Amino acid sequence: MTKSILSSLKAVARPEKSTTPEAKRRDKLINRLQVQLEMATALVNGESFTCYKEKWQKNEETGQQEKVKIAKKVSPWFYTKGGKYYLEVRYANKPLELSKGNHAIEVGDKESLPIVIQTVIDATANGELDKAIEMVASKLPINRA
Repeated sequence: MTKSILSSLKAVARPEKSTTPEAKRRDKLINRLQVQLEMATALVNGESFTCYKEKWQKNEETGQQEKVKIAKKVSPWFYTKGGKYYLEVRYANKPLELSKGNHAIEVGDKESLPIVIQTVIDATANGELDKAIEMVASKLPINRA
């Protein structure tokens, strides 16, 4: 009798999920902050910024489905008031409460904007905004959290 090919492979149980809901929320916020960082860098450099998303679309000539890039509207989380720039960190289009009653970060001039956004990205990666994200996510419908 010959040895089975499958018996030469090691069969194991399916591994458990390695990401927690907090880590998923953190990654989602970091991805959005990366887009804001690119937008702020373009603003500082005096360039225009366009964010793209991929979408499946049917080709009229061939009838085949193909992936195309289309422009996506992204609203900036930063604004200017009184000559200073401010940044609102948002999750699910709701501003996060960074400290009691404070939702915005005072940036100052626009050259400091990418530096502040990178600092917020680092703080998010370290889990410093997990409680604020949890507060907003708990008020969302279950499929949006």
